[in-house]
Amino acid sequence: MKFTQAHLDELNLLLQFDLSSAATGIKVHKDAPENTQQAVQRLFEKGLCTLPDGGYLTDEGIELTEHIERVVRFMTSQTKLH
Repeated sequence: MKFTQAHLDELNLLLQFDLSSAATGIKVHKDAPENTQQAVQRLFEKGLCTLPDGGYLTDEGIELTEHIERVVRFMTSQTKLH
């Protein structure tokens, strides 16, 4: 299975959350691009964030975002990870 644009929108949105502070959330405003509004709604429906317009990451959302950040670091690094 390949990533669809919807998957990429969700992954990119998850990367907008600041994992260094559990007290920091995001809000997707009504004037945000439609694909971003749809992505945050899907993340909420999947139980990855607390509100349909963002809010905070759930425990599962935090765990998934940590994995995504690791993939991004690996894909952008010049050296092999051991």
